[in-house]
Amino acid sequence: MSNIGQMLLISSASTTAPCEPAMPTPESRFPALQNCLYLNHAAVAPWPQVTADAVQAFAAENARQGTLNYPHWLTVEQALREQARALLNAPAAGDIALVKNTSEGLSFVAYGLDWHAGDNVVGIRQEFPSNRYVWQSLANQGVEFRQLDLREYPDDPETALLALCDARTRLISISAVQYTNGLRMDLAKIGAFCRAKGILFCVDAIQQLGAIPFDVQQVQADFVVADGHKWMLGAEGLALFYVRREVLESLRLTQYGWHMAEGLTDYTMEDYQPALDARRFECGSPNMLGIHALQASLGVLLEIGMDAVWEQLSTRVQYLLDGLQALPDMEVLSDLRAERRSGIVTFRSRRETNEALFQRLQTQGIFCATRGGGIRLSPHFYTPFAQLQQVLDVLKTSP
Repeated sequence: MSNIGQMLLISSASTTAPCEPAMPTPESRFPALQNCLYLNHAAVAPWPQVTADAVQAFAAENARQGTLNYPHWLTVEQALREQARALLNAPAAGDIALVKNTSEGLSFVAYGLDWHAGDNVVGIRQEFPSNRYVWQSLANQGVEFRQLDLREYPDDPETALLALCDARTRLISISAVQYTNGLRMDLAKIGAFCRAKGILFCVDAIQQLGAIPFDVQQVQADFVVADGHKWMLGAEGLALFYVRREVLESLRLTQYGWHMAEGLTDYTMEDYQPALDARRFECGSPNMLGIHALQASLGVLLEIGMDAVWEQLSTRVQYLLDGLQALPDMEVLSDLRAERRSGIVTFRSRRETNEALFQRLQTQGIFCATRGGGIRLSPHFYTPFAQLQQVLDVLKTSP
């Protein structure tokens, strides 16, 4: 971890500011801290100041001189690709495409594979719609979507999930972390099963990347996709799509354009070849504004180090869990086991409806969400403990 990263972690862990700050404060690095209690990173995260600065500089440069400095923009793009490789521990930066969103990446998988009537996909009933609708849409090709109900198997969902597989299972597609209650899945167990059985493994990592260390090689995933606007602290409209090199050719292309060609700068080429790496899924011009934003945001996370980010976030999750469990009127809905935790804490009141409690929190400047039958809190590594205590203090008061 760099000295800057150490300073940020130390200052963000403090509940009171020193009299004479000798280092940048969390408020200066994360301006949202000055305006609200932002506990909604599982939805759309506020940008770090460095990201806002990068976008403003990019916009100002574009306004002044257009694309005169486009070669430098390409170096920023290449830097982002290398950051993405490090974040996923992918074998190569070329294994990752920069796509519009998670739904697009999942659609590349669903409509790139060669399905046969009688095939099936195994997933989870409580998934976010993006990881359900796309598989349900294959019904007109005779593909069955088998869904595990997590409520029926709270102790060992992985074993129950794998039990749904048979000789016609072509793919398992799940989220690394469930968006409703933050349940973290044992991806390595599922990945090992899939590799042994010749089943493809697709992971929606949107609720893990940027919050919890992720190793695509260790979990043996074939496909991983995640938007950058949640825990990665980037802008909406840009996502990472990893494809294991050995299965790259198994996906037929469903979109075409100049940027996906191997020789993309030869505009007169008639007989083109798709790019030999994941860039083949990038059919058109890149989202340069989003690239500048995400490159700045991932720079913050990787400078600190994902192990340190998760350590800091985990202490905040534990703080919330301890505080909620001490309140007799509150019931924690998230799994309390350490290996199942993520950056999400979901709970409900035994006295108030979710809607009433949500509105009460909103009026106190606490930005959260209603998910999974309760209230979902999702701080990040930089959230001050003092703000977490403010939330708990509000919950202590009677409605």
